[in-house]
Amino acid sequence: MASSWRNKYQPEVVALLRELGNDVYDFKNPVEGNTGFSWREIEPDWQHWTPAQYRHALDHPVAVEGHRYDLDAMTACDTCLLVLPSGRSASYEFGWCVGQGKRGVVFIPEPVEPELMYRGASILVTWDELRSAFVDTQATLR
Repeated sequence: MASSWRNKYQPEVVALLRELGNDVYDFKNPVEGNTGFSWREIEPDWQHWTPAQYRHALDHPVAVEGHRYDLDAMTACDTCLLVLPSGRSASYEFGWCVGQGKRGVVFIPEPVEPELMYRGASILVTWDELRSAFVDTQATLR
């Protein structure tokens, strides 16, 4: 499942999909004892980086580990569920997965700015549609 750290639906979607029997990667808890990647682990003042500092930070061991967890999940999944609203990373992950031939599904539980490129994906707009799309599928989701 791809989404934003700030997406208020993310924990509920993860719980629902797991309840339905799906294997769901939770980027907020990628492995036991790990609460997910944060730029603050690299530098508390990360929001004021120059572009060069940002580029350099991508090679920090914390960033490398966070990227590895996410990329491993993207590689292993058969479906990528993008939960809107989301940010740049989630959109990149969704596009990467769809580009790899994986099933792409977009869940839009609230009004958001339209995006033309989601036209090729399955679009779900209610919780009932989400349940129906993933009940008895045993999907492995990113």
